[in-house]
Amino acid sequence: MFWIPIDRSRDIPLIRQVYEQIRTKILRGELQAGERLPSTRELASDLQVSRNVILEAYEQLHAEGFIEGRQGAGTYVAEGAYLEDLNCDSLSFFEDMNTENDRDNIISFRSGIPALDLFPRKIWGKLSQQVCIETPHSIFGYDHPEGRLELRQILSRYLLRTRGVRCHPNQLVITSGATQALSLIARLLLSQGDQVVMEDPVTHEIQSIFSSPGAELCPVPVDEHGMKTDLIPQDIKPKFMFVTPSHQFPLGGTLPIQRRIQLIHFARKADCYIVEDDYDSEFRYQGAPISSLQGLDPDRVIYIGTFSKILSPALRLGYLVLPPSLTERCRHLKWFTDLHTPSLEQLTLARFIQEGHLERHISKMKKVYRRRRETLINALDTYFENKVTVSGDSTGLHLIAEFEDIVFTDQVLDKLLDYRVRVYSVELHANRKGAHQNKIILGYGNLAEEEITEGIRRIKAALDNDIKKARRQMC
Repeated sequence: MFWIPIDRSRDIPLIRQVYEQIRTKILRGELQAGERLPSTRELASDLQVSRNVILEAYEQLHAEGFIEGRQGAGTYVAEGAYLEDLNCDSLSFFEDMNTENDRDNIISFRSGIPALDLFPRKIWGKLSQQVCIETPHSIFGYDHPEGRLELRQILSRYLLRTRGVRCHPNQLVITSGATQALSLIARLLLSQGDQVVMEDPVTHEIQSIFSSPGAELCPVPVDEHGMKTDLIPQDIKPKFMFVTPSHQFPLGGTLPIQRRIQLIHFARKADCYIVEDDYDSEFRYQGAPISSLQGLDPDRVIYIGTFSKILSPALRLGYLVLPPSLTERCRHLKWFTDLHTPSLEQLTLARFIQEGHLERHISKMKKVYRRRRETLINALDTYFENKVTVSGDSTGLHLIAEFEDIVFTDQVLDKLLDYRVRVYSVELHANRKGAHQNKIILGYGNLAEEEITEGIRRIKAALDNDIKKARRQMC
């Protein structure tokens, strides 16, 4: 038996939904030649649709040669309907449409997304209008790759005051988000065969960015305090070490001063850089934000920041703080990448920070996120009692839930999607697999409190149903 999602809220006829999905499964080889399909009565009953819907879908598939009927024996997948090395993009329209239409109905615990409905639209719109009207006409031309001086000056003062980052405005390069900043670092420092020391686990996308030039990733395990710096191999010569010291992603630890000093000592000995990704530490719920690693050694640390988590990923505004020795080369690379980050948005952000709106917004959102974090922890306690351990919840927009008896395989994650809830496994981000299979990342920044509670209820219902099925199969 196979599952076909049916959605009556869509404009696509049910017959077409059934036909498209069976056709795709056959072309991809998920349904193989000679495999028996459910009878029209069985499939209609399973999908809770009229039998005529299945009959017409089967008739269309039969007319196109995908299936064949055998007298008195049922319906089977026909020979020769599997297309080897099929470009799945050619079949993805229907599935992409499913995803798009389902988006409002699925509760997604994706991490790193702020409360989009609480973006300060009125203030931002007002400042944006002022910038557009009041700035000279030259702003509409090509600009400098490192970004507007107005923003870099304001940002350097803000970072010193709030994060202890020590830099001259000329050390700042404004980027289109943190992803571009990471890509620039890879192009700036890495070549085939170079080594990079990284936390393990760490964001899967970052691993891809740094390995794309042919670099060798050297994973170092993480515990509740971040990278275990005493396990860094002493016989290697990396180009840089990548860390998230203020809020390790995904496990959430904060790197203590002793380990920070160990990192700096190793970097000096190996003559390499440290790349510090400070992606969401503004939202710290116990005490003030942790001071940056960059402040301890500005000539050795490359600091990355972004406004995607504070304000909105749609702004595509981030920045690099570079040692003076790297700034000119990075500016050249930035010019080759996209010439410059949009100027109007930069000037709007500069005013937003200068007039105090950013710090007021952060203060407001910390209260919102604290309530959402508490709602999530309470829901886990309510539905799973003492079978879930929560960690990494002191900072940021996500926490880690570690389950006693659940392994989050792809099949389990798909089962949760059937219950219209999406979660993300820690194991996805692990370089060395196997140590985090029972942990999931639960982002709560963009979920209302009632959505959080309902999402955890759905997770509980899906996992309970999966366990019941497994027990029935054992019997």
